[in-house]
Order: sequence, then structure tokens, then C-alpha cells
Amino acid sequence: MINLGQYRPGDSVLHRLDPRVKICAVMALSLLIFGTAPAGIALISLFLFALIRTARLTLAQTAAALRPVVIFMAVIFFMHLFTTEGRPLFTFSALPITITREGLSQGALVTWQFAGLVIGAAVLTMTTLPSDLVGGIERLLRPLSRVGIPSQEIAVMIAMALRFLPMLLEEYDRLRMAQMARGADFSTGGIAVRMRAVMLLAVPLMLSAFRRADELVMAMEARGYRRGPRTTLRELRMTGTDVAAFAVMAAFVLMNIGLRVVA
Repeated sequence: MINLGQYRPGDSVLHRLDPRVKICAVMALSLLIFGTAPAGIALISLFLFALIRTARLTLAQTAAALRPVVIFMAVIFFMHLFTTEGRPLFTFSALPITITREGLSQGALVTWQFAGLVIGAAVLTMTTLPSDLVGGIERLLRPLSRVGIPSQEIAVMIAMALRFLPMLLEEYDRLRMAQMARGADFSTGGIAVRMRAVMLLAVPLMLSAFRRADELVMAMEARGYRRGPRTTLRELRMTGTDVAAFAVMAAFVLMNIGLRVVA
């Protein structure tokens, strides 16, 4: 099950929060992840774990959200590991490659930052209905409509992009299984052979994406979708729980800023 970008029904506190509060919290958390001090890494990690438990998500579901980007995270880690200069930690005698302490720490930090961003986005999408997510983004961007920026269209585009990501990953798994059933082998041979086998899936995956996009356009036109302001089925209203959650996030941000100042 691909959890990144998919909503999981539930009745937790995070599920009931106003989507505007969750969107603002994820944005603030992203800024903290990028600018955190070494002392704040453990604090933010504990906060992410608390969010996962509050949303009543299992660690397996969270790990499934990270699974599609594991290869990209590994590439980031090894790029920093092998290209960052500093104090040598290990040297390969047969290759001109040196692993440094700075490369190891920098690679681990960047990988943790990317994982934290993905987990934050996954918690947001798994606890927020797509319609509520569109409504929250549109309400946050509504002040920009005074200067001619179409907030509603931007919100719809963001929501469709979030929905297409798990759809493309599912389509990739389906195509890979179909190719394996026809004798394709993606698990043996060198890296070049495996990459060549994976690239064979690029063309049918692109064709499938274009077909899904065309079906989406036809469905929107059939339902009379037009640009411009529109009403929503459920109007967003802040409650006491939303204010309390906003206060908790503000206190957490101030705590991290204080740790960075002290460090």
C-alpha cells in the first residue's frame, strides 16, 4: 500500500483539525527541519513521532510512505558521503574515494531532513480529505486573489498533483508486475542492466499518465468545472481544538528557535 498522498480515514485529533492549521504547521515544520541546530534534531524527531502516534498511524504505514523515495534518499546520502571534503575517516585503496567525517555527518543530516519533509507531508495527506485540503489551500491563498492570483486554481492544481503521485506509483508497480509476468527480470544483473530494465517502463508509464490526465480533464468538463470563485460543501471554521493546536505548534517553533540561539 502506497501511503504517500493517500487519505486514511480515522477519528483522531489530527483528522478533526482544520486543514489550514495542519498546512501552516507542516510549512513551519519544514522551515524548522531545514534550519534546525544539531540539538534540535532529536526534538523534531520526537515531535514527528508524536504526530504519527496522535494520528493513530502505525510505523509500518509511515515506512510505506518513505518507500517510494528510499532510492533518492540513498543517492543524496552517498553523494554527500563521497564528495564532501574534510577529515578522512576511511580510504579505498583501489579507488580515489575518501569518506570523511564531515561527509558522513552532512549526508546523514540531509537524508534526515528529506525524510522529515516526506513524513510531515505524508501525515498531512493521510489525515486530511482531498476536498478539505483544497479548501484549506484556497482559504490561505485567498488574500492573493486581490492582486490577480487565482487562488482556487492553484489549490486545485496542488491537490491534483498530490493525488497523481500515489496514482503514478501504483501504475508503476502494476506495469512492473505485468512485465515480470512476461519474463522481465528486475532483480538480477549489474546496475546498468537493472537501470535499462527499469527504463523500459518509462514509455508505458508516461502514456498511462497522459491517459489519466485526459480522463481527468474530460471528467471535470463533464461536471461543468469552470474557473472563478465557488462555494464549498463544508465551510471551514476554527474551533478551540484548532486554536490549541496552533498554540502548541507556535510554542514548539519558539522552543526550536531558542535552542538554535543557545547553540
